[in-house]
Amino acid sequence: MNDPSAPAPAAPGSDQPPRRRAREFRTAELAAEAGIPVRTLRFYRERRLLPPPRREGRIAWYSEDHLARLRIIADLLDRGHTLGGIAELLSAWEDGRDVAELLGLEGVIAAPWSEEVPVPMTLQELDAAYAGQADAATLETARALGYVQVEGDRVSHVSRRLLDASAALVAEGIPLAAVLETAHGVRASADALADLFVELINRQLLDRLQLLAPRGGRIGSAETARLAETLARLRPVARTVVDVEFSLAMDRRVHEEIGDVLARHRAEPRR
Repeated sequence: MNDPSAPAPAAPGSDQPPRRRAREFRTAELAAEAGIPVRTLRFYRERRLLPPPRREGRIAWYSEDHLARLRIIADLLDRGHTLGGIAELLSAWEDGRDVAELLGLEGVIAAPWSEEVPVPMTLQELDAAYAGQADAATLETARALGYVQVEGDRVSHVSRRLLDASAALVAEGIPLAAVLETAHGVRASADALADLFVELINRQLLDRLQLLAPRGGRIGSAETARLAETLARLRPVARTVVDVEFSLAMDRRVHEEIGDVLARHRAEPRR
């Protein structure tokens, strides 16, 4: 069999160099070129992320277009896209739709709400910040919470503000283990609050935009821009609601605790 990658012969009498013939790959060869296992390649085929190969008897021949598609998929995965989202983008591309609109919509929805900057430091610096309490157990708890990433003797804390706040609690005499235990409850409450806001946005914004969108229900650039502006306005609103509600809740709880302390004090006989 001729080598499919061999140069195509030049036309008789032509001074032009031979044209490079497009390469073709068998299944294992394509997987090796793309740097993925063969089973992943087959999985992509089953999910219709790749177009069918050219068949020659029982042999499947893949082209350089397939290799380019695999590299696009790898790049999108590295950027945080899901396989379902990638399939939608590739389908839109093949149908001639505006992929930029879909990417723009995903970017609007997935734009980070937090403004936290990771803090790189050594294990010794972290231990010093926590008054010598950053042992193996507390480090594992913090890692499970997503607060720290540990590589060798280097640590990256997820947030300067959280680092300073937790260190301040430890400085007041609260054990780091107790601070992290409370963090589990704070995380659960924060997740519940986020669920409420996401449900509100889905029900009141995304569903409404989908109904108003032209072109058979697809959200276009105008709707994407409108959603981006709305979400930008909602970010400080959400933070304000959470801050005010937490402050009011603390007022209620502190007043209750003060009332209990005063009641116990009045009930005790004077010495």
